[in-house]
Amino acid sequence: MPNVTVEPSPPATRAARGLESPSRARKRRSGRTTTREFRGVVSPHTLTTRRGRVLYWTVLILVVTSFTAAFVFPLYWMITGALKSPEELAQIPPTFFPTAFDFGVYAEAWELLDLGLFLRNTVLYAGGAWLLTLAFDVSAAYALSKLRPVLGKLVLGLMLATLMIPPMVILLPAYLTAKELPILGWDLLNTPWAIWLPAVANGFFVFLLKRFFDSIPRELIEAAQIDGASPFRILWSIVLPVSRPILGVVSILSVINVWKDFIWPLLVLPDQEKMSISVGIASLSAQLPQNVLLAALVIASIPTIVVFFIFQRSIMAGLTAGSLKG
Repeated sequence: MPNVTVEPSPPATRAARGLESPSRARKRRSGRTTTREFRGVVSPHTLTTRRGRVLYWTVLILVVTSFTAAFVFPLYWMITGALKSPEELAQIPPTFFPTAFDFGVYAEAWELLDLGLFLRNTVLYAGGAWLLTLAFDVSAAYALSKLRPVLGKLVLGLMLATLMIPPMVILLPAYLTAKELPILGWDLLNTPWAIWLPAVANGFFVFLLKRFFDSIPRELIEAAQIDGASPFRILWSIVLPVSRPILGVVSILSVINVWKDFIWPLLVLPDQEKMSISVGIASLSAQLPQNVLLAALVIASIPTIVVFFIFQRSIMAGLTAGSLKG
């Protein structure tokens, strides 16, 4: 039997048989090659040239340096200003580096402003708000996400609606509520509860926790229910262990919110023995030299800066966690 060879079909024949689109065949016949489409500010071809690389890195370094200086310069000015003398602080034009480093101003600020008392008060307020936030907001988010009550969507919508209201609008009603608690009639002024209760009522935290709980596979919950686990047991043994990233974010944000708050503690904590660190420094600022005041501000900023640098990975991981299903 003679050998039969099959000749490959010409391009026109393949296009006629439907194996190749007419547009693709025309491009191939005309000798044009298709390139991968690229969408972006700088194309890879530009980065292959010397001029493109120099321009790209120059612009990148300028932008990063400018934004870093804009955020870091106030902190640098506060730290170096505390090391200057009052005369050097009032000098015009100002000096960017202190002529003499006087670290004794920090000890002077600690004694004159009694910063130890204010720091203890603030730690008490921030710690209590953190514990109550985890207890109530986690429970509310778990109920809305996994238990799914009848009016759950309405309750969540009302919580999110509170985020649209400026804080200054509800400042007076919140103060009157703390002055005389409805039904019970308790006066919460000059007590930690005046700080703790408003800090717990945070719709953003509930929404953030609920979004993360929604990403937990439903099969885990159903398997625990088949084994006879109660809702509280499921929350404690299954939901919380896998929710460490978002719990870290909520913890850090709740502590920082209480630590840096000024207006609300100023209203509800008029007693000097009960003041937080921000209110205590502001109440005594008129009687102190500028360098001592700046040293007190540096001391008050150290705890939040340390917390951020220690838990910055938890912040980024928690903000992105739960954004993707799977």
